[in-house]
Amino acid sequence: MLSKKTKMLRLSALSLAVAGAMSVSHTANAVDVSASVGVANMYLWRGIDLGQGDAAVSGDLRASAGGFYGGVWGSSGDAGWGTEYDLYVGYGAEFGGVTVDISAWNYMYPSSSFDADDDGVEDPNILDDFGGLSDAVLSIGFMGFTASVYDNIAGGSGYEYYTLSYSYDAFSVLVGKHDNVTGDDTDQMVHVNLSYAYNDNLSFTFSQQVDQEIDDDLKFVVSYSLPLGD
Repeated sequence: MLSKKTKMLRLSALSLAVAGAMSVSHTANAVDVSASVGVANMYLWRGIDLGQGDAAVSGDLRASAGGFYGGVWGSSGDAGWGTEYDLYVGYGAEFGGVTVDISAWNYMYPSSSFDADDDGVEDPNILDDFGGLSDAVLSIGFMGFTASVYDNIAGGSGYEYYTLSYSYDAFSVLVGKHDNVTGDDTDQMVHVNLSYAYNDNLSFTFSQQVDQEIDDDLKFVVSYSLPLGD
């Protein structure tokens, strides 16, 4: 199992199958507003089942204009810390076929407790404070390939996560590597995800840890999502 220190360094939305929803947009004054809801048989985060076998329900509300975007994403599926909601802002653009996206994410767990040094005494709950647990994310894509870097900028110094993915038609493969320089060998875990999108709503993912495993189980995720709107 993950230590509380390692769990603290989590990012939800970007590699999670639950959040793969197609949205219907409403345009007003050049601002697009979209929303979606989803359900999955597990909360898969970077090759780890955070729900410990429980299903997850999620939702997303997003506004975008001129390449800038921001919103809130929430989920019920974290077995350790309970209900989660994430606030995010970012900017994405394309330059000669190369896509670039940079964003900042803040994670909130209002019902969680926090014990940084595992001494049995709860510390102030930074997980319910804005800015207490945050990531900066940079993604660069070209011809189906995407490379991403996730840098923990608050709430867990020394942690980064890297992914390299390729998508073709309805199929995709992603290799992710944890890099916690303050942790032990298991904090360098590598995993591989293979995914297939049956349609815009239904998708399937196999996930396997392949190096410095936290567990050896092959994980199978079924997720279904719906846009909200007219």
